Amino acid sequence: MTHPHEQIARTWIAAFNAYDVDALIALYTGDATHSSPKIRALHPETDGKLVGKPAIEAWWRGAIGRTPGLRYEETAITANEVRVVLEYTRYADGQEDIFVSEAFDIRDGRIVASRVFHG
Repeated sequence: MTHPHEQIARTWIAAFNAYDVDALIALYTGDATHSSPKIRALHPETDGKLVGKPAIEAWWRGAIGRTPGLRYEETAITANEVRVVLEYTRYADGQEDIFVSEAFDIRDGRIVASRVFHG
């Protein structure tokens, strides 16, 4: 049996792969946070964490714009009442594939925090 929160992860990855940042960002609360090793590498002043929809939206628009062929392929989803963990492979032209796990904390059907882990 699938948990209803699994749909959030499926909607998220479909929006990302369609480069539909508006649909992607609509999944987040206004005060959401997003953390990742790539944010830390490109913007060390953030300590790897973005706060609020405008910062997250700018990050996703930039990532899509600067990374030709960027796409994610789902490998697993696990969900419960407060969290969804999405595992996927990150593909980008001319770059090594990266195995990723992304945890989404959920409140009232929206993402309040997302954390990215590279394998």
